[in-house]
Amino acid sequence: MVEVRQIAAKETYPIRLELLRENSPISHVFQGDEDVDSFHLGVFVDENLVAVSSYMKSSFKNFEGTQYQLRGMATQESFQGKGLGKEMLQKAEIILKEKNIEILWCNAREVALEFYKKQGFRLVGDLFDIPYAGLHSVMYKKL
Repeated sequence: MVEVRQIAAKETYPIRLELLRENSPISHVFQGDEDVDSFHLGVFVDENLVAVSSYMKSSFKNFEGTQYQLRGMATQESFQGKGLGKEMLQKAEIILKEKNIEILWCNAREVALEFYKKQGFRLVGDLFDIPYAGLHSVMYKKL
């Protein structure tokens, strides 16, 4: 059984560390993780946490309106390509719309650009390098 539900920030840390920060000096604990406006989602398969994402109230200068930033989306390799990330984003969009948020944006890794495009996100600007994390592009979706 697959279930997407809200989780505590600390529950995201093992997957973030394994998939996003392995062999990196960048912390897997994000500024804003514990902010009152932040929330975190996890995908559970048979009660095992296999994917995570975090959502933080944050504005990007190029966008107008109320905004949240998606950070730290990661799915364990053996569960990738099964639509779990899509389900997580759909749940997040429901929550964000209830909060009257107009824009969801992220710094998307180059390898994930097509995934985000399929979910309705659009590119802004050129690729840029985040040391130890690789090439990224800003992407956004109007809610």
